[in-house]
Amino acid sequence: MLVALWPQRWSRQQRSNATLISALVLMVVALAALGWLLSFLPEPIGSNAQAFSAGARTTLWLTLVSGTLGLLLGTSAALARTARWRALRWVASFYIWAIRGTPLLVQILFVYFALPALVPGLNLPDFAAAVVALSLNVGAYNSEAIRAGLLAVPRGQTEAARALGLGHAHVFFDVVFPQAFKISLPPLVSNFVALLKDSSLAYAIGVVELTNVGNRIQSATFQPIATLSTVAVTYLLLTTLVTQISNAIEYRFDVEGRSK
Repeated sequence: MLVALWPQRWSRQQRSNATLISALVLMVVALAALGWLLSFLPEPIGSNAQAFSAGARTTLWLTLVSGTLGLLLGTSAALARTARWRALRWVASFYIWAIRGTPLLVQILFVYFALPALVPGLNLPDFAAAVVALSLNVGAYNSEAIRAGLLAVPRGQTEAARALGLGHAHVFFDVVFPQAFKISLPPLVSNFVALLKDSSLAYAIGVVELTNVGNRIQSATFQPIATLSTVAVTYLLLTTLVTQISNAIEYRFDVEGRSK
């Protein structure tokens, strides 16, 4: 972890900020230099270096957009599941049950092929359809992580805040949600890293992301070992950098109270 590289005399905030900035810079440099580095490799990688680089950028962009929307959707679903209104709880429970109980690949295919048939005129581009499906999927898992965090906050703190005269909105946003977010952060981070790898299923509807690029090249050149190994190493690079960013965020909040 990059946090260990910084002087111990630095504060937690300074080390987490340095780690976050370093990881982001490394991410930008890696994406910018990926095509140039791959161009030095033998065929079929060298001549397709820019295709691999473009696929990696599409994969990361797909993950960032879907992850952001999934976080918002998961928060909304978690709040709905803990709401007082039974109808709202039922709708959120049905959404989580349906998404968590079906394969992600089926969801992607459904949004791309079946949704236009159900809603005439709603013909989503392949990238937008993948974003919708991935957001719905990760949102369902995020909702359970956030709901667990909300339920883990001691009820006594809510009662104490109300006894001090705070309104419902202040109690939630100033007392309950910050603690729930810290508790939920580790599974949310795991869901985001998993989303980066799950985005590979978008190849099924033609999104030209990293896996699709590798599949096309190995089909044309009949060299699966070199091609798919390059895809795997690129995914490993992306997940490693994303994990460093998420570790810096976790370290900043000291979720488990054990970091030094």
